[in-house]
Amino acid sequence: MKKAIFAAAALAALTTACNTAPEADSATTTEKQEAAAATGASFGIDTTNSSVQWLGTKPIGQHTGTFKVSNGNFSVAEGNISAGSFTIDINSLTNIDLKPGEGKEKLEGHLKSADFFDVAKYPTAKFEITAVEPLTNDSTATHKISGNLTLKDSTKNVTFPAKLTIAENNVQAAASFNIDRTQWGLFYGNDQSLGDSFVRPEVNITLNITANKL
Repeated sequence: MKKAIFAAAALAALTTACNTAPEADSATTTEKQEAAAATGASFGIDTTNSSVQWLGTKPIGQHTGTFKVSNGNFSVAEGNISAGSFTIDINSLTNIDLKPGEGKEKLEGHLKSADFFDVAKYPTAKFEITAVEPLTNDSTATHKISGNLTLKDSTKNVTFPAKLTIAENNVQAAASFNIDRTQWGLFYGNDQSLGDSFVRPEVNITLNITANKL
């Protein structure tokens, strides 16, 4: 009896998790802004130790994966990031929750197709910092970062909380936030009448960026 109750509770918890959008702060989205001017010391993005993770959800499940960061830099002045940008290799999109031969290749191919990222036309995305502001009374984030995010042929400014760790020779930036993919023209599956085939517009982005002093 106890096992049956536990199994039912576990199933209910899983169903609830799959029926909600990713849990994270939603990025504020506005129109494109002027990029911040580079001042101070230059730090080059360590592409080997930097990554962008994505998480998308449907009513009956979710998928997660990564993109590689192909290049970029930060500028640091007076102990704070003053400017910077990095390029995301969209063609490197990889799913990490499915096994080869069990849907992994099909999902990756679909996400790279014209239904979603259309990597044949738009192989890269870019994030360019427009402002960095310190945060107070926040247990998880140290700064609020704003930047122009270019996906496909659209550029929007997004603002989200991030944890910055700035040392003499190294900078680390970590953040997790949701964006509405339709703001960048990714509309596929964005119709609740599709039922279980509905793909939520909210996509979670997790950034882990490391840069070393040049």
